[in-house]
Amino acid sequence: MEIKEIIQKTNAFLAEEFEVSPESITPEAELKATLELDSLDYIDLVVAIENNFGFKVKPEDFQGIVSFQDFYDYVIERVKQKELV
Repeated sequence: MEIKEIIQKTNAFLAEEFEVSPESITPEAELKATLELDSLDYIDLVVAIENNFGFKVKPEDFQGIVSFQDFYDYVIERVKQKELV
């Protein structure tokens, strides 16, 4: 899967799942603030990632993820790891 395709797919499910404008999802924007995430929303986020990309997410994976770019980098890395298996 291409990086551009991963980012487009990620933005689409985030906008739909968290009911935010796609224009508000930019690489430098803060993930938690933009999506208005609380602790329960992280569960929804984990489920959405697992359903869309087919890999398991651990809560500690979110440590250090602040911006959407951080999130993209994480998803891209995990998708690449999965493709190598």
